[in-house]
Amino acid sequence: MPSVQFVRGMLYLSLTVVGVPGNITVILAFLLLLYQENRLLPADTIVLHLACVNFLVVAVRCLLETLASLRLAIIFGDLSCKAVIYIYRTSRSLSIWLTFILSAYQCLSIAPPGSRWASIRALVAHYLGFVFLFLWLLNTGMSYATLLYALGVRNDSSLINHSINLEFCYIHFPSELAKEAIGAAQVGRDVVPMALMTLASLIILVFLYKHSQQVKGLRGSSSSGGGRGRGGAEQRAAKAVIALVTLYVVLFGVDNGLWVYTLTVRKTMISSLISDLRIFFSSLYAALSPVVIIASNRKVNGRLRCVLQEKPVQEKATSLSTM
Repeated sequence: MPSVQFVRGMLYLSLTVVGVPGNITVILAFLLLLYQENRLLPADTIVLHLACVNFLVVAVRCLLETLASLRLAIIFGDLSCKAVIYIYRTSRSLSIWLTFILSAYQCLSIAPPGSRWASIRALVAHYLGFVFLFLWLLNTGMSYATLLYALGVRNDSSLINHSINLEFCYIHFPSELAKEAIGAAQVGRDVVPMALMTLASLIILVFLYKHSQQVKGLRGSSSSGGGRGRGGAEQRAAKAVIALVTLYVVLFGVDNGLWVYTLTVRKTMISSLISDLRIFFSSLYAALSPVVIIASNRKVNGRLRCVLQEKPVQEKATSLSTM
């Protein structure tokens, strides 16, 4: 096995090992919460949806790339290339937009009750299902080029021009203009939510700073104790969202920088190394985001602790019943 292929396979394996169980854990924790409380808050619903699309990113792309790189399975033909890349790109872009929706909703959550922004938050919460539907339609529609131009690996000199080499698949555009136009549309689709979520995070940071200054001024007075629980929960949620947005901006910033680079290279097929780096950095967000969620979300932590504590109790009861 070539050393490059082995290293490639191990990198994708590391993303799979972290991302698949991590996202499954978040999904099961919120499903357990839904079962116990018969409802989910809008922010929890967004996080659950985010974990589902991140699971698709890691399971569909990274797992299959691992199997192919380590020569464990031969799975990439024309049809499978179209399906895998289409699902990956749709899920990846949905992950970006859902992170924006989460940051925007958290930004609206800090608005004072009765304000116009609080009314917008209630409106978003009421029509959250339609928001999800719109995002799915938008991103599945904008990923259509994959279904048209993705091909399996083959010995064809005509694939050299206007193509992107994905190691096991090619994306062969009909012309340089089509390559640049589709690439620019994808960059725009990513940059818009990135700019908006960055703005929302800056607003949250300003609020947290002002809130900390108010707490310092009120510290020691009895009036500061009444709203501490709610304020502390809001601050924890806000900090978790900022951590996710920061992770996104860093990783997808590198991803989009590499994508812009591929659009500037003319008349030659882009090296598979560049595509591997892009996929790795964009998939790294899908793999690491559940770690941030598990570490910062008290509801997820609470459900996991309950499950872990129930196991020793059940084992002890079983052992006592057999005595």
